[in-house]
Amino acid sequence: MNGVIEALHIYDEHNRAILSHTYTSRPLSATHLLPLYLDHPAPRPNLIYLPNTNPPTLVFSLTHANLLYLATSSSEIEPLLVLEFLHRVIDALEEFLGAPVLAHKIEANYDVVAQLLTEVCDAGTVSTTEPNALRDVVEVEGLLGKLLGSINLPSKSPSNSVAPSLIAQNAPALPWRRANVRHTSNELYADVVETLTVTLAPSGRPIAAFANGTIAFTSKVSGIPDILLNLTGPSGKHNLKSVMELPVFHPCVRLNRWRENPGELSFIPPDGRFILAGYEVDLLPFTNGKSGNLSSNSLRLPVNIEVKTGLGSAGSEFEVRLNINKIFGPSSSSVSGSSGRGGGPGGRSFGGPHPGSAAAPLLQDLIVSVPLPSEVRNLSDVRPSKGDASFNAGDKVLEWNIPTKELSAGTSYFGLRCTVQGPLTEDQGEADPNGFGFGRDYTYDEPYQSNTKEKPKNNEGSSDSEKDAKKVAQNKILMPSSASVSFSVKGWLSSGIKIESMVIDARKSRGLGEGVKPYKGVKYLTVSKGGVEIRC
Repeated sequence: MNGVIEALHIYDEHNRAILSHTYTSRPLSATHLLPLYLDHPAPRPNLIYLPNTNPPTLVFSLTHANLLYLATSSSEIEPLLVLEFLHRVIDALEEFLGAPVLAHKIEANYDVVAQLLTEVCDAGTVSTTEPNALRDVVEVEGLLGKLLGSINLPSKSPSNSVAPSLIAQNAPALPWRRANVRHTSNELYADVVETLTVTLAPSGRPIAAFANGTIAFTSKVSGIPDILLNLTGPSGKHNLKSVMELPVFHPCVRLNRWRENPGELSFIPPDGRFILAGYEVDLLPFTNGKSGNLSSNSLRLPVNIEVKTGLGSAGSEFEVRLNINKIFGPSSSSVSGSSGRGGGPGGRSFGGPHPGSAAAPLLQDLIVSVPLPSEVRNLSDVRPSKGDASFNAGDKVLEWNIPTKELSAGTSYFGLRCTVQGPLTEDQGEADPNGFGFGRDYTYDEPYQSNTKEKPKNNEGSSDSEKDAKKVAQNKILMPSSASVSFSVKGWLSSGIKIESMVIDARKSRGLGEGVKPYKGVKYLTVSKGGVEIRC
């Protein structure tokens, strides 16, 4: 595939084109492309083929911070290459304009954006996308230069106009790191973040459990440091390769070192924050082929959830139960000494661990979401034991928010009980046609001297048990079919992976200085954004 990227268009939240950059050929304009893209029903895929255009066009899309990015190509091209290119463009814009990238930032700094888009792609071929390398070739006018330019005064000498070309010729051998990096305080930080995706059966037995991890690294070290990062798994370093599935690395990582010694990351980092590695962990192989419930030692979750439906005499109530686990897996008891970076709020005692550190994990942002069927009209009774619960009648979602102070108070059980209301039946509609409780008591169709005895109805002979069974059957379809939990835990990883050591090789490093010992810190964070789901 020798295709090229022909154009890049950026639209704001109102679908107004704020920038169009053409790399090659004569692609579709931004005004002609957008209606063809919006003709496809939502949710739209990241790749759309337009066969009716001349020539037929591939449209790659990405939405970020309410901005729509569209890249086009009329030739066959690798889809992942274009999508990764869009991600790199967003990263570069955040580096130069600040996060998040908004429409007014792009319009106010069009000179910088135009330089960035020219450097990242040359005639449709992806070129320099590393932020540190772009810093050396993209001119960013300072505040003084903008002030002098606004009053029509020269802000720089003509000799500086050739500076970018000279810098490009003398570019460093490492495209991801700037030359002549200097810092007054040398620091190394590593943040390991894992996102949980767990599906549970109604009995609580785990059906699927995965953790997608990301190692974000921050390097603020002078010169060119050579760093060795050692990772270890829950049972040691020998089986780390089988635990970390589908690993991906930044280009600075030496892959041969990882293949020979899994768990060792040797690299020269870019200056600043970057994503060092990513991985996936299947949490169920630790069960050794045995399926169990949440209380077993196979799968450790900070929160156990249970949903009971069809409660009450009419079967119109359901209950959500939460159990908070105080011990979150093996990584909370064995961590390296450098993991006490930052943490949460101050510890309760001077010698005790800080909440949010690996020695004292901290559970936060606990939210339970219960989607309800569209037939549910309302929830007449919502009774949470702690926290606040609210029902969104438009989205048919019940959200239960438990504050952090309740979680840290020592309570391990929380409950939520609700009563559902379905659509109005025919009997209810006849008794209250207006829906305001007036009914038929205020009509004068009947004579004044009518008999007060009610006439026997057709269903008078039906027993109460049959009525109750009918109500239970009607309320059964109003019960929730699933519930999901969102939370974050500081100082704990579900996979048990941890950073064992972080060392700078003084022999391979250059320009660091004698006797310089950078400050090192490690943080662990587990996040579930509705990822723990139980079926009812």
